[in-house]
Order: sequence, then C-alpha cells, then structure tokens
Amino acid sequence: MNRIVFVTIGLTLFCAFIAQDVFQLKWEYLEALQDDQAYRRWSGLGLFSIILFQWSLSLVRVIPKLEEKTLLFYSIHNWLGAATPLLFYIHSTQLGFAYLFLLSITFFGNFLLGLFNLDVIKSKSKWVFQSWMILHVAFSFFISFIAIFHIWVVFYYE
Repeated sequence: MNRIVFVTIGLTLFCAFIAQDVFQLKWEYLEALQDDQAYRRWSGLGLFSIILFQWSLSLVRVIPKLEEKTLLFYSIHNWLGAATPLLFYIHSTQLGFAYLFLLSITFFGNFLLGLFNLDVIKSKSKWVFQSWMILHVAFSFFISFIAIFHIWVVFYYE
C-alpha cells in the first residue's frame, strides 16, 4: 500500500512539472523569485544537498554498524525521491539548455528509474536487478558530477 501512494505522489508531481513546462503554466511569484540569482544559487545548493543525502542509503548499506538502519534510510530515500519533481520545481520551472538540459533529463530519468524500482516491477531475476541497480547508480554518479560542475559554474561567474 505504501508503495502505491509513493508512486502516485511521485508520478503526480512529475506530470505536474511536465505539464507546467509544456503549457507554460507559470506562477508569477515563483518566477520572480527564480529571477533572483541569490535565490537560484541557494535553492540549487538545497537541491544538491538532497542529492547528496540520497547517497546516504549507499553508505548505510556498506557500513556494517549502520546495517540495522537500512529500512529507515530506504524509506526516506524513496519518499524524498518521490518529492524531487517538487524540489526541482522550487529551484527551476524549466529544463534548461545544453548541459542543464542534459542534467535535467538525467535527473528526471533517474527519478523515474527509482520510482519504478524492483519493488514496483516485482522482478525476481538477478540480471534485471543488477542491470537496474547499475543504471540507477550510474545515473546518480553522472547527476552528482554534472551538478557539481553546474554549481561551480554558477558560483565562479557570480
């Protein structure tokens, strides 16, 4: 039951983000905030801190002392992941251009990949699980790298 709610919330937020971008449904107050470079910088750092926190599940899985906290972190990881379209929207209502478009598409691709993880797909195949995990982690590394580059560019050209 929890999984259905989590997927429904995530898909609803994702579809709402896509709809507002496609149909140019803009909230003037948020657009004005996002025009302020200081707001964009700090909301971007906030979004990046969420990305970094998502890596904590990996740490919990590999550090034996923290193994008993895996279920808690897995739950937080999933719910926070489901909320990422809203968090992205708070930072930017657009997908961007050039490398920002690549970052956004990879970000949302990884979001969808995580949303429809093996708990949802119910696959028993070890090959499917390994392929899914490799792709999810590879996207996560790529997103982290491009986000760091993006943050460096934004603050360097301040």
